[in-house]
Amino acid sequence: MLLENKTAVVYGAGGSIGSALAKGFAAEGARCVLVGRTPGTLDAVAEEIRAAGGHAETAVLDALDEAAVNDHADTVAARTGSLDISVNVITQDAIFTPLADMPVAEFARAIEKVAASQLLTTKAAARHMVKQESGVILFFGGSDHNQKQPGLGTVQIGMDVVESLRRQWACELGEHGVRVVTLLTGGIPESFPDMPEMEPQKQAIADATLLRRAATLADVGQVAAFVASDRARTMTSTQVNISCGAHGD
Repeated sequence: MLLENKTAVVYGAGGSIGSALAKGFAAEGARCVLVGRTPGTLDAVAEEIRAAGGHAETAVLDALDEAAVNDHADTVAARTGSLDISVNVITQDAIFTPLADMPVAEFARAIEKVAASQLLTTKAAARHMVKQESGVILFFGGSDHNQKQPGLGTVQIGMDVVESLRRQWACELGEHGVRVVTLLTGGIPESFPDMPEMEPQKQAIADATLLRRAATLADVGQVAAFVASDRARTMTSTQVNISCGAHGD
């Protein structure tokens, strides 16, 4: 298996994307630590992983609580012997108001939350990865510099902020053998609410791709597991494009 004897921490593991990542890691032999704020959703994902023969445990904490994040990372590393994979897919508080109409305070809060959460969780993992001279930090969402869609408010800006963090982390951690990679997506329709009014948006995602189909949650987990494995050991400071051609060079 690709991730045997590896420990993966997934922040936001109770959501659709987080659970897909955790299942992908577990299917390849990783010990998965599912982190979030809602015990019920975390337990449900953990049960699915265990039923499939994987290893999963849960931890309830706020990814904006620096002390809690650090203590948890220390506990995981001490108990398992390593912290090998870290990914934070906790969603930002998206504001779709046009920038010209957006209150400055609301904009600042939205961007601060996503930046602070990603910085805290990455710092916690990086401390241990630097010591062990190995590890993989994944980000999800990505940035398309050719983006021409209006009305996205803080969503794309937040992703661009995360991408700036990814580039800087890759520069600072590379000498310690730690890789930092983003999964670039054009949207995962399966992660949308199952409501009739969402169907046009789901179809629009597929229509925007070259393959005329969107990535699935299973695709997300499988690609993430490969990127986190030693078979992708040459990959860092980059985005892995899983948009089915919605984004391209």
